Amino acid sequence: MRVLLTTVSEKSHVLTMAPLAWALTNAGHEVRVASAPAMTDTITNAGLSAVPVGTDHALHDALAQEDTVENEFSDWSEPFLDKQNWEMLLLKYQVAVGYAFQPYNDTIVDDLVSFARSWKPDLVLWDPITFAGGVAARAVGAAHARLNWCLDIYSTMREVFHQLAAQQPPEQRSDPMADWLGAQLESYGSDFHEDVVNGQWTVDQVPTSIQIPLSVKRVPVRYTPYNGRSVIPSWLNEPQERRRVLLTPGMSFGKALGSTFVPLKESFEALSELDVEVVATLSEREREAVGTFPDNARVVDFVPMHAALPTCSAVVHHGGFGTWSTAALYGVPQFILPIRMADMWIKAEQTAKVGAGLYSHPTQTTAESLREGVRRLLDESEFAEGAKNLRHGILETPTVNDIVPTLEDLTAAHRT
Repeated sequence: MRVLLTTVSEKSHVLTMAPLAWALTNAGHEVRVASAPAMTDTITNAGLSAVPVGTDHALHDALAQEDTVENEFSDWSEPFLDKQNWEMLLLKYQVAVGYAFQPYNDTIVDDLVSFARSWKPDLVLWDPITFAGGVAARAVGAAHARLNWCLDIYSTMREVFHQLAAQQPPEQRSDPMADWLGAQLESYGSDFHEDVVNGQWTVDQVPTSIQIPLSVKRVPVRYTPYNGRSVIPSWLNEPQERRRVLLTPGMSFGKALGSTFVPLKESFEALSELDVEVVATLSEREREAVGTFPDNARVVDFVPMHAALPTCSAVVHHGGFGTWSTAALYGVPQFILPIRMADMWIKAEQTAKVGAGLYSHPTQTTAESLREGVRRLLDESEFAEGAKNLRHGILETPTVNDIVPTLEDLTAAHRT
């Protein structure tokens, strides 16, 4: 069959799609990966066939001009009926559609539909905010599913939205998602369907033990780390004299926002007084902001997470999907410094619930509190045990190769 994978123009989103794209290719299927032109090199460097579509978005420029991206509209961390009200949720959707979903998707959707009409995919796999993938699939009758890289706040919040909307007078049941996507679909000769928001099913890379309850059809798959083209540094192969702690503020977020929200000076102050080796991945701008580093710190531009984390006893990070998932896969206890944006906060909460880590809001984190948190991760055995249990659950999940027959069957059942 022909499989089209598509994602918004974010490097980390492309990388998380690559292992499934390889698995489908190895199974004999034709695979294409479509994204904005800026992602072409990332796709081809992963050994995949790129389809540049549309134009590059300008969302990063807009975000970099904001004092903070954390506000009541970006906080989707409580997608539950008892935590939401109609007025606030409607505003969240209006802001999300106008300021995030449209800039990401409207720049690529026309070319994506044109390519789909020409190539005629049997299956379209799209990441959870690339709604253009669902539009293109519906326009050509392809089966389609989300490839999820986050706790599924989007489908859960959508369900809450419908429940609250049903309680409103008919004339007040505005639906920004349906209005936006419905207009797009109409222009391509199709009509709106809820599966353009949630997919016909979801390929879910989030471990079942921390995923929130879902009503959508879910195909669990083990996360496979891929950091792009990289070289393993020689120091990773040298004997370790002390336990290692990885500190990473997140390269993707730093690039998107122009800065990081992880308190770096406090982090180095905290870790300098522990008997550990600190490995920190920092950009040049972040290095300049910190200035002086403690003697126990090794500062690098980049190190592949799948190579570094197996050597670590703990990790301090911002809550991004790649770092979190790789740490979970290798059973590394995590100290997470999330803001209330997307799924980062609820992911940190769920990690703490299963005993695999601790978390603290960056603005409420001091050197003392971070030092004590990391010390607990290193010395209290229940965190190592919780991280080990999380790892075992992941290893019991089907791999990308394992789920290919399931995707074949679902595609046959759903395509028109």
